[in-house]
Amino acid sequence: MIEAIRNDLGGQVDLVVYSLATGVRPNPETGDMWRSVIKTTGKPVVGPTLNLETDSLAEMTVETATDDEVAETVKVMGGEDWASWIQCLSDAGVMAQGCRTVAYSYIGPAVTYPIYHHGTLGRAKEHMHNTAEEINMQLAAIGGQAHVAVCKALVTKASVFIPAFTPYILALFKVMKEKGTHEGCIEQMQRLFNARFYTDKNTQQGVSTDEHRLIRMDDWELAPDVQQQVSELMAEMTAENFTELGDYTGYKQDFMELNGFGFAGVDYQQDITLDCLKALQP
Repeated sequence: MIEAIRNDLGGQVDLVVYSLATGVRPNPETGDMWRSVIKTTGKPVVGPTLNLETDSLAEMTVETATDDEVAETVKVMGGEDWASWIQCLSDAGVMAQGCRTVAYSYIGPAVTYPIYHHGTLGRAKEHMHNTAEEINMQLAAIGGQAHVAVCKALVTKASVFIPAFTPYILALFKVMKEKGTHEGCIEQMQRLFNARFYTDKNTQQGVSTDEHRLIRMDDWELAPDVQQQVSELMAEMTAENFTELGDYTGYKQDFMELNGFGFAGVDYQQDITLDCLKALQP
């Protein structure tokens, strides 16, 4: 990456976005793998989870993580790797004066706390938030800043695998689309950088944050009227009616497109050889 910055990006960058969702991270000293888990840190939680393959909603149990599992999840999904990247780029001198960095996070509403905020993922995110303060002090030497952007619930390759989280997203998408406030990944990032991250386009110094220095892109999601309607939908949702009550069609379409499927005009039954695909490589 440092070589690419030097050769292809003018020698320095003024923005570093850290966005990671992964199950493993190699220990840089030993080569052993740390592995993250999606578990609770209190009592086990039982909740409905969507099976996209069978178009069904079924109960599943999210078990309690051990102390070692919590520690490894923090190693994988916390802020240590982010800090390592920034240190490496800084040592190489490829971060421009005033360079900023932002990491993506999620907190969610109280209804999701047992699974996310108070679970292993929440512990990792808390570590990331604390790491932002350390990186922010480090970048002060070059007039830079470090922030965490707290995003809304979205269909990503990671979020679809969070147990017992799906009914909330189905209800949320239904409500926010009806209110005209729904955003996909690209729309939300556009709002982040245009309205929150670079609010003063002349100096590029202004960043809109809350009292904890977090950029709250989940503000539309957590609006009281939105959450009230979402809670009402979730209370009525069952394995028999979830496709009608929630935005299952939109959710599944997002997931399909995220993985290269569901696009109009593509014949997915057509045989494709590896040689054909290789010929498309730029």
